[in-house]
Amino acid sequence: MDPAFLITAFVTLFVVIDPVGLTPLFIALTQGSAQRRAIALCACVIAFFILTAFTVFGEAVLGFVGISMPAFRVAGGALLFLTALDMLFERRTKRREGQAEEEDAPDPSVFPLAIPLIAGPGAIASVILLAGQRPGVAGLAAVIGTVAAVLAVVLMFFLLSGLLERALGKTGINVATRLLGMLLAALSVQFILDGLAAYGFASAA
Repeated sequence: MDPAFLITAFVTLFVVIDPVGLTPLFIALTQGSAQRRAIALCACVIAFFILTAFTVFGEAVLGFVGISMPAFRVAGGALLFLTALDMLFERRTKRREGQAEEEDAPDPSVFPLAIPLIAGPGAIASVILLAGQRPGVAGLAAVIGTVAAVLAVVLMFFLLSGLLERALGKTGINVATRLLGMLLAALSVQFILDGLAAYGFASAA
């Protein structure tokens, strides 16, 4: 498997899921809970199965409804670009906080942590796009492995949430989120160019 593809896949999913930005929300959702570790593990496992399902069956679903992969690359790239803008202007964090506040149940592992904070629309679009770039069993295995690696990082951030919050502070988290947003904007434009190139409208150089 091309190492460049693995690096691109990891960076894309890492930026979209944004473990750094999720950590303060995880702290708020699990504050005072004696089951913080169990909640973190459950949320990551559920998100893994959701993203794996879309990795394996996402393109087949698109084909069933008559959506071509290049068209989905353009649409997915546009969606990720909007996500990048939200990260750059802090709208994403505020929206996630609103989603977190909507849930009053004692166990937030399924909602809102696993869905939609970890396995949200951006992450789902990303795994479908990445799987479409490398068709076949090897490509699926690479994307699923990358999903597992990114979620392992998410789990690590959750388990170390208290230390990270004190180390980075609110300002550090905001700076990291903006830097990740700039990177995601560039990656999303590349997805759009790839989709247009498949139709001969642009070069994917």
